[in-house]
Amino acid sequence: MNRLSQLFARRYLFSAKSHSVINVISAVSVVAVGVPVAAMIILMSVFNGFAGLVDGMQSAFDADLEVRPREGKTFMTDALPTDSIRSIEGVRGVSFALEQSALAEYGGRQVVITVRGVDDNYTDVLPMTDYVQTGEFELRLGEIEQACVGSSVAYRLGVRTFLDTPLNLYSPRRGEISTLLPIDAYTHRRTWPSGVFMISGDVDDGYILTTIELAQSLFDYDGRASQLLVDVRDEASLERTRDAVQGAVGDDFKVVTRLEQQAALYRIMKYEKWGIFFISLLVLIIASFSIVGSLAMLIIDKRDNITTLRAIGARTEFVRSIFTGQGALIGLLGAAIGLVLGVGICWAQQHFGLIEMPGTTFVVRCYPVEMKLTDILLIIAAMAIVTMAITQLTVRTMIRPTEK
Repeated sequence: MNRLSQLFARRYLFSAKSHSVINVISAVSVVAVGVPVAAMIILMSVFNGFAGLVDGMQSAFDADLEVRPREGKTFMTDALPTDSIRSIEGVRGVSFALEQSALAEYGGRQVVITVRGVDDNYTDVLPMTDYVQTGEFELRLGEIEQACVGSSVAYRLGVRTFLDTPLNLYSPRRGEISTLLPIDAYTHRRTWPSGVFMISGDVDDGYILTTIELAQSLFDYDGRASQLLVDVRDEASLERTRDAVQGAVGDDFKVVTRLEQQAALYRIMKYEKWGIFFISLLVLIIASFSIVGSLAMLIIDKRDNITTLRAIGARTEFVRSIFTGQGALIGLLGAAIGLVLGVGICWAQQHFGLIEMPGTTFVVRCYPVEMKLTDILLIIAAMAIVTMAITQLTVRTMIRPTEK
């Protein structure tokens, strides 16, 4: 599109005849394009906010790196060179953990849960203290071994953080058992709840944290653990640190990142984000058809002008470029309005929390929002492609080379 056709396009769009119905329809088309663009930016940013919230929750329970045995469920804790792992550049801390299912009983109520036994370095790796809602994350009180309970588990058991009612844990005994004494088929250990934590639905509904010594005694895994949790410094490369840890632990162990630990969750979140994008894009495509009406009416209104331009030697491509430029200007103005509106609303939500979430059981009070430049650029690019495709189709259909 040359400068002369741009001049015609701007003249037609910003005509002084503000009372013209074509100008009104063009303005409506601009708004019709801008609103879906703003909606897409807001929807994608809100989804990013929720995704970041979920990732933050997962980072409270899943370490940056996790070392597991390639065969079997557990390993001897002295089989790993923890001093060498701690000395790796990028590693901030390590902690052993032992996980296995058990039966919890409190005040006559019972529920099947997963016990995670952790060592004294656990809070150096994962910020559990930030997620304790009631009581404290204190797994030892002198010689007394305590437990921190997920909020849903605590609700179902009726747990209170007082040292008046014990929390009983039962696990099937490993090895040969006597059928004459069923009680011998289970290992029983007693602990006391010190706090209740709230992280995410699946964690709150299934986990109890206690000392690794109690877990080893309960599951008959003396001196053993099921994983080594590794915390990586914020400024360090996760991939390089993982490779270094893998080299330190050898081929008998595998090192996985948090993304690999929760691969299904993050894959679903990725699919959901693309689903939101394409649904919003469909709305944008439908709204962009308003450009068709605007261009069609403008072309019909400017038939005399088109005839005059052809009479003085204007080629068909030049005439088409005028109205293609008109559609491009409508799309550009709509994108600008949508961009300002979408970014402005997201910025206000980030800083002032204008829209609150209904209910009182959520971790956050207001809808989380996180804008990403890549998402905004993708939305603008999609809008440009849709607008130009619709504009080109309309112009080429209504202005044919055979017209003289």
